Amino acid sequence: MTQTLVDEGSTVALFGFGITGRAVTAALLERKASVLVFDDSPSEEMSGIAQAMGVDLNIPNSEQGLQELIKGVDFAVPTPGLPENHFFFECMKEKRIPILTEFDLSAQWDQRPILAITGTNGKTTVCTMVHQMLKKSGRASALAGNTDTPLVSAIGNEETETMVVEASSFRLSRSQQFKPQVAAWLNFSPDHLDVHRDLNAYEESKKVIWKNLGPKDTAIAGIEDEVVRRNIPPAATTLTFGFSKGDSRIDGGMVVVNDTRLFEVGELSKTSPHDVLNSLAAASIASEGGASNSAIREVLSTFSGLPHRMTYLGSKEGVRWHNDSKSTTPHSVAAAVQGFENVILIVGGRNKGIDLSPLGNLKKHLKLVIAIGEASEEIQGIFANITPVYVANTMEGAVNLAESQSREGDSVILSPGCASFDWYQNYSERGDDFTKLVNEIVMEQA
Repeated sequence: MTQTLVDEGSTVALFGFGITGRAVTAALLERKASVLVFDDSPSEEMSGIAQAMGVDLNIPNSEQGLQELIKGVDFAVPTPGLPENHFFFECMKEKRIPILTEFDLSAQWDQRPILAITGTNGKTTVCTMVHQMLKKSGRASALAGNTDTPLVSAIGNEETETMVVEASSFRLSRSQQFKPQVAAWLNFSPDHLDVHRDLNAYEESKKVIWKNLGPKDTAIAGIEDEVVRRNIPPAATTLTFGFSKGDSRIDGGMVVVNDTRLFEVGELSKTSPHDVLNSLAAASIASEGGASNSAIREVLSTFSGLPHRMTYLGSKEGVRWHNDSKSTTPHSVAAAVQGFENVILIVGGRNKGIDLSPLGNLKKHLKLVIAIGEASEEIQGIFANITPVYVANTMEGAVNLAESQSREGDSVILSPGCASFDWYQNYSERGDDFTKLVNEIVMEQA
């Protein structure tokens, strides 16, 4: 147990065999390490992939069962999102087996520059914009981390110059060696309390993005967020962004990026408050990563957003329909709704252990609420004395209710504020179902 690096001859216990687990397994095998794979409930597909990779897929049903299988193990790697109270962690602690993450492994194996972004909301959008800004500046970058491409896979491409990494709390929480050159924390609000012990543990996991930064590294902070602001690291160079204050801001009708006035606000392609903050963050990060001002300007003036993030689907008889299926927290629902009046809000799904009561603060924007999924009873309670609330047992039922109750000037918004796993495999499937149903309505008028 004296090894500090995972290399040829290491034995690694890997818990979880989803996308990241498979990528980590492949990277370890490539480096001649031995891999023991565990999963609580592997599918037939997982078992087939494990067999094809030449590794055994074990199903431990208790801490004792796991302990019997990990004799001689040097390191352990948990899948991102494994609940903090899972017996895996206690077992590794008892056996004094060091825990590493895919970010730690990548840090050991690759030293190319990393631009990392975390935050409760906006990570994927900001990462995508930064990636586009670098690309248009002639720099070869890769989108990695909490995406379809884990970081341990992305480092396999030798042509990539810079890694743009979406850093979720799941990936950060246990990381020890992750050290981006530019690390941005966008914002903070309650989330993922079904995985983290409590809100403090969630905050601590986010802080890890700045843990190893030194004077030559740059921390970028959403200065208007109290939680982000109080965690700014003293060791790193710090840049901030905000609506009207910070190194990147809106000043006199101009977009200012790291204290350089770039262009007029009117050139931004998206101007809702959260879109403006995302644009400022992306511009600041990309500028520090070597993007040109012209590339930054081009991306911010043309970026149309990502699927399932306040995507406008069309209108019928003066009623506008929007898909914001990516929204899984009350904070993100507020960001979606606050720019509208007369909103018919479709909200609900599987609560992630979050207090949903702040949704009631949106009263002045709402015409009525349609509650869906496992959280529908909770949502009914929140809005019972605030605004009319209906319950739908299917997405089709929710869409039909919204259509029947809507009038000219209304906006129907699917912004669930909850996870999708009660009715769907993921938020994309939820959004696709909603979009299909809405298209059948708006196409009638086309």
